[in-house]
This record gives sequence, structure tokens and C-alpha cells, in this order.
Amino acid sequence: MASKRRLSRSEDKESLTEDTSKARKQPLSKKTKESHVHNEVEENASVFVKLLKTSGITLKTGESQNQLAVDQIVFQKKLFQTLRKHPSYPKIIEEFVSGLESYIEDRDSFRNCLLSCERVQDEESSMGTSYCKSLIKLLLGIDILQPAIIKTLFEKLPEFLFEKVNSDGINMPRLIINQLKWLDRVVDSKDLTTKIMQLISIAPLDLQHDFVTSLPEILGDSQNAEVGEELIDLLTENTLLTVPILDVLSSLQLDPKLLTKVRQLVMSKLSSVTLDDLPVIVKFILHSITIVDAFEASQSKLKNKGQTSSSGIQENSDKDCVTLLFDVIKSAVRYERVIPEAWIRAIESTASASEHKTFDLAVLFIIYSTNAQTKKYVERVLRSKIRSGCFQEQLLQGTFCIHYLVLKDVCPSILSLAQTLLHSSHQSIILFGSLLYKYAFKFFDTYCQQEVIGALVTHICSGNEAEVDTALDVLLELVVLNPSAMRLNAVFVKGILDYLDNMLPQQIRKLFYTLSILAFSKQHEANNHIQDDLHLVIRKQLSSTIFKYKLIGIIGAVTMAGIMATDRSRFFSLTPGRGDLSDEQCTQVTSLLQLVHSCSKQSPQASAVYYDEFANLIQEEKLAPKALEWVGQTIFHEFQDAFVVDSCVVPEGDCPFPVKALYGLEDYSSDGIAVNLLPLLFSQDFAKDGGSPTSQASDQKLVSPLCLAPYFRLLRLCVERQHDGNLEEIDGLLDCPIFLTDLEPGERLQSMSIKERSFMCSLIFLTLNWFREVVNAFCRQTLPEVKAKVLTRLKNIVELQQILEKHLAVTPDYVPPLANFDLEALEVTPHTNTAVSSKIRMQGKIGGRKRKTDGSKIPSPDAPSKEDNSECDPAPSDRSQVEKELKGKEEKTSVSLQNYHAYFRELDVEVFSLLRCGLVAKFILDAEMHTEATEVLQLQPPELLFLLEDLSQKLENMLTPSIARRVPFLKNKGNRNVGFSHLHQKSALEIAFRVVQLLTPLCKYLENIHNYFQSLDAENCGVAVGPRMEVEEYHVMVSCYQRLLQIFHGLFAWSGFFELQNYNLLYSALKVLNSRLKQVEPDQALDELLSQSFHYLQNFHLSIPNFQCAVYLIRILMVLLEKSTAPAQNKEKIASLARQFLCRVWPSGEKEKNSVPNDQLQALLSIYLEHTDNVLKVIEEIAGVGVPELISSPKEACSSTFPTLTRHTFVIFFRVMMAELEKTVNDLPTGTAADSQQVHEEKLLYWNMAVRDFSILINLIKVFDSRPVLHTCLKFGRLFVEAFLKQCMPLLDFSFRKHREDVLSLLETFQLSTRLLHHLCGHSKIHQDMKLTKHVPFLKKTLELLVCRVKAMLIFNNCREAFWLGNLKNRDLQGEEIISQSSQESTADENEDDTSSQASKSKATEDGEEDEASDGEEEESDDSDDDSD
Repeated sequence: MASKRRLSRSEDKESLTEDTSKARKQPLSKKTKESHVHNEVEENASVFVKLLKTSGITLKTGESQNQLAVDQIVFQKKLFQTLRKHPSYPKIIEEFVSGLESYIEDRDSFRNCLLSCERVQDEESSMGTSYCKSLIKLLLGIDILQPAIIKTLFEKLPEFLFEKVNSDGINMPRLIINQLKWLDRVVDSKDLTTKIMQLISIAPLDLQHDFVTSLPEILGDSQNAEVGEELIDLLTENTLLTVPILDVLSSLQLDPKLLTKVRQLVMSKLSSVTLDDLPVIVKFILHSITIVDAFEASQSKLKNKGQTSSSGIQENSDKDCVTLLFDVIKSAVRYERVIPEAWIRAIESTASASEHKTFDLAVLFIIYSTNAQTKKYVERVLRSKIRSGCFQEQLLQGTFCIHYLVLKDVCPSILSLAQTLLHSSHQSIILFGSLLYKYAFKFFDTYCQQEVIGALVTHICSGNEAEVDTALDVLLELVVLNPSAMRLNAVFVKGILDYLDNMLPQQIRKLFYTLSILAFSKQHEANNHIQDDLHLVIRKQLSSTIFKYKLIGIIGAVTMAGIMATDRSRFFSLTPGRGDLSDEQCTQVTSLLQLVHSCSKQSPQASAVYYDEFANLIQEEKLAPKALEWVGQTIFHEFQDAFVVDSCVVPEGDCPFPVKALYGLEDYSSDGIAVNLLPLLFSQDFAKDGGSPTSQASDQKLVSPLCLAPYFRLLRLCVERQHDGNLEEIDGLLDCPIFLTDLEPGERLQSMSIKERSFMCSLIFLTLNWFREVVNAFCRQTLPEVKAKVLTRLKNIVELQQILEKHLAVTPDYVPPLANFDLEALEVTPHTNTAVSSKIRMQGKIGGRKRKTDGSKIPSPDAPSKEDNSECDPAPSDRSQVEKELKGKEEKTSVSLQNYHAYFRELDVEVFSLLRCGLVAKFILDAEMHTEATEVLQLQPPELLFLLEDLSQKLENMLTPSIARRVPFLKNKGNRNVGFSHLHQKSALEIAFRVVQLLTPLCKYLENIHNYFQSLDAENCGVAVGPRMEVEEYHVMVSCYQRLLQIFHGLFAWSGFFELQNYNLLYSALKVLNSRLKQVEPDQALDELLSQSFHYLQNFHLSIPNFQCAVYLIRILMVLLEKSTAPAQNKEKIASLARQFLCRVWPSGEKEKNSVPNDQLQALLSIYLEHTDNVLKVIEEIAGVGVPELISSPKEACSSTFPTLTRHTFVIFFRVMMAELEKTVNDLPTGTAADSQQVHEEKLLYWNMAVRDFSILINLIKVFDSRPVLHTCLKFGRLFVEAFLKQCMPLLDFSFRKHREDVLSLLETFQLSTRLLHHLCGHSKIHQDMKLTKHVPFLKKTLELLVCRVKAMLIFNNCREAFWLGNLKNRDLQGEEIISQSSQESTADENEDDTSSQASKSKATEDGEEDEASDGEEEESDDSDDDSD
């Protein structure tokens, strides 16, 4: 009772008054004892005074307490007996009360009667309590006096209602009411209720509050209902008494209907309640809930009031009320089981993001921390709201800003929730979890901040790539947000340095970047310990002889140098001079970089890492001008000395290959420069073999060709930064030749030694990587002449890759030189065997397309033609090895360059700007610099394919869900990201934005390829016939088509489009697609754009050249469908399109047996069945029409209706149909007796069709009895029977009497299927196939349950006598009986079977006898039902 009234202010005042009165008792009693004992005794001769004195009370005057000489119980008993035995009883009672009334006319006397009496204690009773009740309280305990005393009190009380409290601090009305509290017995409770309610109606407001809160302590339980009604009426009349009335109502035992009435009344007035009163009101509402529906109906108003109160907290500065309110909510959530679930449902049902306020999130956090049973529910609702965009960063920030005092108490639960969200696969959910960490650190105290840092460090050291990336991002943001607080926790962050072994290079960069900011911040100078630790770790790693640790040291040192040499003018709006470094700072930076250079110069790989890291630093434009100037001068001269020579001076030496200057784009007969590649590579290999260096190499420092591409990248970025993107200073490297040898294999390839072949492969790899970096460097130059040269270099790359494939095919176990020097790149080993991977890069398909070039000395390579279908499957795992050959050429083994992806330099995203190139004019000048000829260049299909393949791989790596990047335990976690280190420096949003900018040229290429195949269809029915060049061109165009569709799918399937902040980007992308059809209106709705984009892409289905492209087109359309709010019409179009592709004859490759990959066929068939409006009809058509056509056709033929259905693909069709059938019947609602007759008939008809389809599919195992088919049958057969038990049997219970024949027909059809399933169980046991037999026990148990359920259905319909039990023999799939061992022993002529298999057959039979009986029950019960008709 006390806890419920704690929120009432009247209680505090009342207790204060009582304490005051008690404090005054002791001094008064002492004074009486010491000096006023004789002259303060009441000498009145009235009956009242005499009887009291006789019973043991002596009345005092003045401020002295009345004295009680006997025990209180003894006094009451003596007075009661005196009154009852008095001769004038009951008249004596009137005289006694009359004497009381006369006595209390005096205020002091009345006050003394209301205050406690003084117990006159003797020596024996001195150890007892000295506190006694007041005289009035003692008199009220006597039943015969109580009614009259109560009447007298209520008559006396109005005299004091409007009086002010005297100097003694005693409130007379409150003191009078206190006499009525906690009486042992109320003689006339109804009269007392009436009097006190009348008193409340006339009392002033402050006394009304006190009187109302005293009601539960005055009245008995019998009066609860009456008091409740009176209080409800009072609540309606006076809203100012809402708090005390609700406080009392929550203490009374009321009827639930009455509580509901009160709750509705309170909810209607909730908007006018002040914040001070809100805790009591919320407490009443929450603790009076008995029905979930009633709570949910009122939840929205309560939630809105909570939001209003939250918004006014800062204005009112009433933190205590808010804290008290959330304490009430915590208590209700903890102890009322129905409240948390109903509150979560109310939040879940709020659809609009604008309707969600900070109060919602705060309540969810409280429920999550308080109620363990609803944690999973809260997590599910949070994930749903985050994905839908209802809970965004602004809302979360406001929640922490307003309710941080409340949320601080549940900090551990918030951190636990953040940890759970970080394990999600959805990027927006991971972001939300990281924001929880961020704002917990920002708004909570030092202890919570330490917990946040500890949690982040745990994530970073977990080894999970997604968690590590997110936690490091949060840590870096916290350093920028609150560096002073982060310095206090620097010791925890530094602990991560012990776990560098398990981190990726990009993660190591983030960590050192974070620590360097803490160490070198200018705001505080007390950071030396962090600097010392960083220097210590970096020097230790740099001095290591293990490359892995040296690489970590290089990354850390360059990152730290970047922070030390940061161009601060970019951040503080300073002039360039003021933002530059001081001489001391510049010296520190240069000395650190020189240390890295000296520690890495002995290792080519370490040097390459240093150059790449330095290039990344410069690319981010963080280096101050003074440091950049020093770097530029050093790099330019060192690169020129190491790799550039005069083109007219051909190096001489012991190289077994003739050195030639190749791939020059200008005439360098007289003067010019060349890249000295072959001599450097030969010198390096010669030095490895222990030979003496050549005369030329002995005079200069030996430089590894591994560093050529990384060093050039560093040089290019440095020049680009110094000259604002202008590369004229180094443009000679774009067209200069390279010292190589003839790379075309020819006949001498077979005669080369293994070492010479490896040397040639390494030479080609290094040349390719040089060209890749050249294209990276000059792709953004705008001059047409430069553009033309870049396109030529792109063409050189494609031609070199064709040559490289030929060399790799005859060089087994070759490991190329590294091109990417990240940690994970070191763990990658290429598939160097001659067996061909199924993922054939399309560069191998485009060899042989010789086009005229200006002076190139490389002859046209004759590369073998590659089949198209093996490449188009993006990730096949079980494809057979494929050999490629051309007619008239010798058979050669092809190699997939996809396996060597880690050994090629990464193309920058800016390279794809070349896709915008149209026709580029290249001017050929004569000796006098006059235009001799003009050649028009454009992006050719092979080069287009090269760019599209790389773009497709980048999109797959960046825009696919992060769950795809999770790596199993003890697996190499970095392999997927090898070769994408530069890409990962950009966000997924940046990549998506770049691709949206490229959509216009991509659409143009897509339309051109569409027209190509349309014209090809008109000429050759879609098949490339004719010369070899035309066949190769066909394959290239097919591959370009597929890559374009992959790019479109990768872009529009990006989950980031579901986030509201990326809405405009999606809108822009759709506008590009719509602009290809018609002019886009300014304010077009998103749904309209989606519909028109769907129509635009759908038009390409007529020109789809292969099955892989068809699947990608369908997937693109499905992605657009998911984003639409009205997908019904387009859903039918997808089903129609999928059917067209399934019913189409697809061309196959020259050596490929099947033109339709199994995994993609399964995907397309599933899409068709999921999007069709009648799944059962489609399954019946395929199984009842397509399969019989296949059975009656020759072995290698296909179904005429569904050409994709062959004997090889039957198992795919069968698996998908069984799965979709089971899924469809499971989604059908269970029939109930409350459904109408029409609903029963419709569901019964639906189940008849489903059972018929199931029967058709099951009977196909008699013809197609391969192991995968039988496995599918066992697995999905059991699931279908379970669905039949759960969904259909309740329907049959209510339909049996009215539709007897239909039910019996359905059961008979189903019984034939279950009998065949039983035979399949026997077949599995006979063959002892573990993959099949593991499903048998579960299937048999389900069949037994079916028989029992049919029996229950018959009993429910009063047909129990129609059910009887029989035995069913075990048979195999062909219906032949499986003979048991006992039968063979008794029958001599049954020894035909092989004795070796007899034991297994016997066991299978014995194990199956019980289930035979079960099936027999079902079978014969159906027969008996027929007889009973």
C-alpha cells in the first residue's frame, strides 16, 4: 500500500505532520511530569469525564497530553463494560457523547483528544512502548460509541476546513481524518462512506487530495465498488483530483468492467495532464491492464503522451518526473507479463516513420533490458523498423539526447543490443548498431564510455571482417568526436596492436590512423606515451625479417607520417602557407619515411608495398605542400634512374631472348625513352640463380621490375597532385615502347625449357601490369590524342592476355610475380594445373580479332576460340572440365585468367569513364609535324568486354550483402578482397553513384548489342554461322550482353537503395532508364518510374542469346518488382517471361553437352513457380504433359513443350516442383468450422488438385529412379504429408458429411501415393543407401500419424465402425514383393533371390511391417467407407 502511494504528495505532507506531532509529544509529557501535574487535570464533573477517569484516562488541559493509566485494550474493555452495565444504558451513551461534544468545544481540548495519549508507566511496565492512541481513536474502537463519535467528528470537521494551519503546525482536518484510519471494525461502513464522500465534495482542493488518498485506509473492502463509482463521478467532475483518485482506485478491488471504464475516461483526458501527474496516471493504466486488446486500443494515446512529455523535458527541466515515469514503466514491464508484448506490438504496428518518436526507442530499450522473455521480439522489431527506414540516426540521436539519464541505467543492455545488431547481414542494421555505440559514448558517463571502448575492442579482435570494419569506423569517429575522452581510454585502444596478425591491411590502416590522431593531436601535448608506443611498434615491425610483419610496419609508418604531415589548411580554412609544416615537423616526417625506405629497399615486395601505401596517402590529398614537394623531387629522379632508358640504345647482355622495343605509339627511331623491363627481369632472375651480374648491371643499383607499376603509380599521383591533374610532365610514359622480346608463342613455345616459359609468363604479367597502371594514370585526360593512346593501350592489354593464356597453358605449376602486396594476396595460390576452371574469362574468347594499329610490332595472335556457356555461369561449383579448340587448329588447353586475378594490378574506378568514349580521332604526324593521316578509334567489343568484366567484379565485391563476405572458421578470409584494395577505400554509396553516372553509355551498349542479336536472329535464327571471325565476334557479344546484365543487376539489387538517404540516387538511376523510352517528366512518381523501367528492360527478352543472360534479365526485373508498391501486374509478366525462357530451345557450345546450367535452371524454374498465379496448374502441366513427352522421346531428346526439360535436367525440375508444391500447401490457411460452405468447397477443391499433383510426381519415381530423385521424394514427400496432416485434415473433419464422395476420392488418391512412399522406404533399406535411409524413420512416423489422424476423423464423424486394421506387404518401386527371411525358410521354392542380399531384405521387411499395417489401415478404411455408402 505504501509503495503505491509513494507518488502522492499528500502522503509526504501527512507523514511530515505526524512526525511533527510526535516530536512535540515528548517535551509536552516531560513538562507535565515535572511542573504541571496537579493544576492541569480536568476537574469537570460530567459523566464523560468521570467514566473516562474510572476506565483509566485522565484528561488534561492546555498543551499537556491526556494520560492513560492502563493498557489501551483494558481501557476500552472497562469503558465498554461500564457503559453496558450502567443502569441508564443506552441513554448513558447519549450523555457520554454529549459530554464529549461539550468537552471538545474548546480547541485545545479537542486537539488533545486527537493527539496520542501519554502512558503513565510504572516500574514493571517501563520497558514497554510509550506510544498510545489518541482518545478519539480509542473511543472509535468501542462499537457502541463508534457511530455517535463518527457523527460528532464529521459535524465538528467543517469548522476547520478553511482555517489556516496554526503556529503549532497541526492541520486539524487531516488530524480528524487520521482518527478514522485503520479501525479494527467499522460498524456502519455505508454511512461512513456517504459522510466522507460528502465531505470531499465540499472540502478545498488540498484537503480533497488528502481525504481521497485516505479512503483505502478508512473504508473496508465491502465498500470498494461503491467508493469506486463515487470516485469515477468525482473524476469526471474535477480533473484536478485525477492523481489521488487514480492512486486510490489502484488500491481498491474493483470490477474489471469498472476499471476499463476508468481507464477509458483517463485516456480521454490524458492530453491535458501535466508532466508532474503523468507517472501516477501511467502507473494506474499499466497496472490495471487485464486484456491485451484493451491495452492495444489505448496504447497509441499513451505512446503519444509519452512522446509529448519527452519533447517538453528540456523546457520544464523536470528530470525527476521523467525518471519517475520510466521507473513506473520498468516496474510494469518487469511484473506485468502482458505489457511488454502489447507495447512492442503497438510500436510494431506504427507504419509511418513520422509517427515514431524518441519515446518509442526509449521504451524498447527499457523493455529489452528489463524483460528477458521479449529480447528476441525487440530485436526482431528493431531490425524490421531499421530496414524500413522508420528508425533513423536522427531519431536515435534525439532519444539519447532527451532520455540519456534513463538510458544510462540500462547501458549494459544497450551495448548488448548493439553487439547483436553488429552481427546482422543488413548494412543499415549494422550501421544502427554502430550508432548505439557512438551515442552511448557521447552521452553517458566515464564508466559507460570505458565499457563502450571495451566492447569495440572486443569486436575488433573478434576476427570477423564486417565487425572489425564497423568497430574501427566507430572508433575513428569517436576519436574525431571526443578526442579528450578517447585519450582517457587510449590504453584499451593500444591493446589492439597485439592483434594485428588477424587484421586486413585496410583495417590496419584504420587502426594506425586512429592511434596517430590521438598521438599527434595539437590540442593536447600529453600524448607522448601514445607516440612512443607507436614508434616502438612500427620500428619493431619494420625490423622484422618476416615480410608479413614488415608490411604491417610499412602501413603503420606511412599512415602515421600522413597524420604528421597533414595539410591542415584543408580543415581549418587557412591559407596554404599557414597550414604548412614547420621545419621540425617536416624533418620528423622525412626521417620516418627514410627509415621505411631503408628498411624496405632490400626486399622488392616491401618496396612495392611502401610505394603503394605512399601513393594511397597522396591520393587522399592529405599531405602538406612542403612534404609533397620533397616526395615529388625524390620519386621523379629515382624512377627515371631505375626504369627509364634511351630507346635508341638497345641493352646488351647474356639474355637468351632478343631484346626489342615494342608497343611504342610514336616513332622513336632517332630519340626517345623506353621502359627497361626485360633486362631488369633477366638481371633479377640471374641474380637469384647465383650468377655474376652483367657488366651493365654491375655499375648501377639492381632494381626489381616488381616495383615498376607501384613506383609509377606513386609518381603519377604525386605529379597529378602537384599540377592539379595535369600529367604533361610524364606523358612520354604513355606512348613510349618497352624493351621486350617477341611474345607470340609460335612453334618455339614447345621447345622452351620450363624456366624460359616461366620467364616469358613473368614478362607478360609485368607488361600487363605496366599497361594497367598507364591506363589508370591517363584515363581522365581530356585531350583526344591522349584518349586515343589510352584506347590503344587497352587494346594492347586484351591482346597480351590472349598471348598469356597460351603461355600459361603449357607452363604448369607457374606462380606469377605479385602485383597486389596486401597480406591476403600472399596467401593466394593460383590454380596452376592444366585442368580448366569452369569460369573462363572472356579475354580468351576474343583472341584473333586483328585490327589495324599504327606501327605496332606485335603480330596478330591466333588464340583458340572459347565456348560461351561455361563462362556465363558466374559461380558454378560442379561443372565438368571443358576443353576448347578450333577447327583446323591443333588442340590446346585453355587457362582461366580469373584464377590469376590477384596477380594483376587493380584498375581504378575512373578507368570506366572510357565507357563514355565515342569516336576518337587520332592524328598521325609526319617529320615536320604536319598531319599525315587521321585514324578514328572507338571502344571495340573485346576492350568493352574487358572493362565490363572488371566493373562487374567490382560491383559484386562492393554492392553484394556483407553476409557474402563472411568466411568460415579457419578459412582464408581475405581471398575475396584480393585485388580490390583501392576499391575498398571508397564506400558502397560512392561506387553506386559512379555506376549510375555510367548508366547512359551502358544502356547505349545494351541497346546496340540487342540490335546485333536481333539482326542475327533475322539472318541465322540466332546462331553464329560463317567464318571463324564471326563466331568469335558472336561469343564476345554474348559475353558483353551477360556482363551488362550482371552490372544492371548488381546495381539495382544493392540493399542501400532501401535506405531513405539513397532515395534520390535510385530515382536518378530509374530516370536514366526511362529516358531511353521517352522524355522524363520532372516530378514523376517512383512507382511510375519503376513500371517504365520494368517495361524498358523487359523489351530485351527478344534478343537474349543464352540461358545465363535470361536468368540475369529475370533477376533484374524481380529487383525492380521488389521496390514497387503495386507489383501484381508485373509479377504476372515475370511469370510469363520465365515460361518463355523455359519453353525456348537454347543453343549449346561446340563441346558442351548441356546449354542450360543446372543451378540457373533451378533458379529460373523457382522464379516461374513463385510468380505464377496458379502453381498447382503449372506443376500438373509440367509433370503431366512435359514429362510424358520426355519419356516417349529418344534418349538425348527433350520435351517438346518444355525444351529445357531433358533427362539430365529432370532432377532439377522434380526437386523444384516438389519444393514449391510443399511450400504452396503450407501457405494455405487451415480450414475451420467457422468458415462458410463455399470456403470449405474451394479449399477442398484446392487440396484435390494438390494431392493429384503429388500423386503424379510420386509416380514418376517408377521411371526416373536415380538417387537424387529418390532423395528428393523422401525429403519433400514427408514434408507434404506433414502439411496434409496440419492443413488438410481439419478441413476434412468438417467436410466429410457434406462432401463424402469428394473426401473419399481425395483420401484414395493420397493413399496410393503414401503406399508408394512406403515402397520407397523398403527400396532404400534394401540398397543400404545411407543418404536415403536417414529419411526413412521420419517418413514412417509421419505415415503412422496420418493413419491415426484418418481414424480420428472417422470417429469425429461417427464412422468408427468403418475403420479396421490390415497388413500391407513390403514391395519395391516396381511393385515386386520383398520376401522376408522367415518366408523363405518355410517355402522351398522361393530361393530365387541372391543369398547375399537376403539378410538385408529380411531386415528391411521386418522393420517395415509396422508401417505396412499403418498403410493398410488407411487403405482399407477407405474401402470400408465405400462399402458403408
